[in-house]
Amino acid sequence: MSLLSRRRALLTFAAAALLSGCSLFRTAPPAPDPHPPIVFVHGNGDTAALWHTTVWRFESNGWPRERLHAIDLPYPLARDDEGKPQDGRSSTTEHMQFLSAEVDKVLKATGARRVVLVGNSRGGYAIRNYIANGGGTSKVSHAVLGGTPNHGVWADPKSRTGSEFNGAGPFLTALNAPKGPNGDEVTPGVRWMTIRSDNNDKFAQPDGVWIGAKGVPTNVSFAGPALKGAEDVVVAGIDHRETSFGPQAFAATYRFIARKPPATTAITSQAPVVLNGKVSGLGINNTPGTGNFANNLPLAGATVEVYATNAATGERQGAAVHRKTVGADGLWGPFTADGQAAYEFVIAAPGFATTHIYRSPFPRSSDLVNLRAERIADADRDAKSVVTLTRPRGYFGIPRDDISLDGRNPPGGIPPGIAGVSTAKLKVLDAPDRPVEAAFNGERIVGQAWPAAQNHVVFLELHH
Repeated sequence: MSLLSRRRALLTFAAAALLSGCSLFRTAPPAPDPHPPIVFVHGNGDTAALWHTTVWRFESNGWPRERLHAIDLPYPLARDDEGKPQDGRSSTTEHMQFLSAEVDKVLKATGARRVVLVGNSRGGYAIRNYIANGGGTSKVSHAVLGGTPNHGVWADPKSRTGSEFNGAGPFLTALNAPKGPNGDEVTPGVRWMTIRSDNNDKFAQPDGVWIGAKGVPTNVSFAGPALKGAEDVVVAGIDHRETSFGPQAFAATYRFIARKPPATTAITSQAPVVLNGKVSGLGINNTPGTGNFANNLPLAGATVEVYATNAATGERQGAAVHRKTVGADGLWGPFTADGQAAYEFVIAAPGFATTHIYRSPFPRSSDLVNLRAERIADADRDAKSVVTLTRPRGYFGIPRDDISLDGRNPPGGIPPGIAGVSTAKLKVLDAPDRPVEAAFNGERIVGQAWPAAQNHVVFLELHH
C-alpha cells in the first residue's frame, strides 16, 4: 500500500470512529466527586451552630472542612401566616432565596457543579422549595430531610391555612403534588432521602398535644416526614432534632451521599483547636423591648470573655483566656482552645443579662460556636439564680434518657413520654455563687450559679 493509500485509510478509520463514538475519541466522563460540598440548613428558630457535631463527624471521616457549610438564616422563625409580613420572621420565599444565594456562594468557592443539601425540620421546606421552584434542580445532587414535617405538623383545610406547617395549606399542597409517571412527591433530577423517628417525633404525632391542642387530631401520622419517591429511613426512638443531629442520622446521611458507611460515628480529636462563631441576641433586630424573637443577626458591641474552668466545680481557673468586643460581623473569635479544658463563655451587652454559658471540652475546631445573649424572664426574678440546662441538638426523653440537674433526676419540667423539651430550668432559691452540676447520658457540665439580683443568667449547654 502506498503512503497516500495508508493516509486515506487512516482518515477513513478516524472518521468512522468519530461517528460511531469510538472510545479512542470519546472524552471520559468526570470522576464522581468523593467529597461534594454539603450545605446544612437548620430548622425553625434555630442556628447554624446546631450542625457543629455533625460537621465534626464528617471531618472525622475525612471530609474536608472547607466543603462543609452551615447557613444562618437571619430571621429563622416562620411567619404565622405566609401571606402576611411579620416583624422578626421570614416567609417561605425569603427562606428559599437566602438558601439559593448561599448555594451559589458555595459553588463559586469550591468550583463544584452541584452541592448536597441537608436540612432539619423547617430547613427541609426551604430545600424542597428551592429545588422545585428556585432553580435548584441543576445545582443539587442529593437532598436529605431530617424530621421535616412534609405532610404538615397538622393538616386542616379550615384552620390556619396560611401557615407553612399546615399540610392542607397551599404551600405543602403544592410541594406534595404528584410528579412524574409514578406520582412522586419529590422533584425529579435529585436523589432524595428522608430520616424520621418511628413514633417519638413531637411534630409527627396524631394528637395535637405538642401544638397546644391536646385531644385534637392533627390528621398527621408518625410517617408524616416520609415522601413518595424518597428513600425513607426510620430510626427507632430518636426525637425530632436527632433525625438530623444524632449519630444514627449522620450514619444514614453519610452512607446516602458517599455510597458507603462511615468509618466511625465518633468524633475524633485534633490539635490545635480553634473556635469561633457569631454572637446574636433576642428581639427584633436585637432591640431591647421587642420581645423574645430568636434571630441570627450579629450583636455588634457585645463583649465576650472566655474562662477555663475547673470541670469539677465550675470555678474559673485564673483570668480570661480570651476577650473581644464584637464588631459588625458578630464574630467573637478566633480563640485557640485547649481540647481538654471546660470553658465558661460570658456575654455582656446593653439591654441583656450578663449571660454565662458553660460548655464541655471541644475535641475539634469549629467556627459554628454561636452564642446568644439572653434576658431574665419576669417570672424568674424571685430566684437567687437561674440556671438552665439546654440540649440544642435534641430533646430530653423520660424514661429514655438519664438526665440530672443539681441532683434531681429527672429535673422538673420534663414530661414523660414523647421527647419534646430541650431545656430544663433550675430556679436556685437557697443561695447563689455555688456549683450546679448537670449530666445527660454521660456528658457532664458544672457551672456556677451567678446571682440573678445582679442581672446574671446561666446556661449549661450540652454538645450531644
